[in-house]
Amino acid sequence: MQALRGLAWLLAFQSIGELLARAFSLPFPGPVVGMLLLLPALRWQNIREPVGVCADYLLSHLSLLFVPVGVGVMTHLSVVSQYGFRMLAVVVLSTLAGLAVTALSMRWLNKPKQIHKQQKEHKQVSQ
Repeated sequence: MQALRGLAWLLAFQSIGELLARAFSLPFPGPVVGMLLLLPALRWQNIREPVGVCADYLLSHLSLLFVPVGVGVMTHLSVVSQYGFRMLAVVVLSTLAGLAVTALSMRWLNKPKQIHKQQKEHKQVSQ
């Protein structure tokens, strides 16, 4: 029952995100907007617990989510053989770009904590 409630929350936030993305002609997909809305909502236990149970269930069956991708690759094998190197280059470059942005973001987000920690240490040394 808890997993179904969590799935309902996930679908509700995805639907709200889709509505907002279409209503305001946002440049990114509705599920991304829904995920951004879900993030602060996870502070409430009534949302966090069912979504957590649903996420655990979905993660335990994650391998099944790759079946459609595998079927799609097999169906369009001619496209993969024709553009395979280009597709591989795009996947590798976009992965590296994503990793770089994530690393820089984490560095930027941790900077205030490091500055605060250094200020504390400096105060302790000067006393």
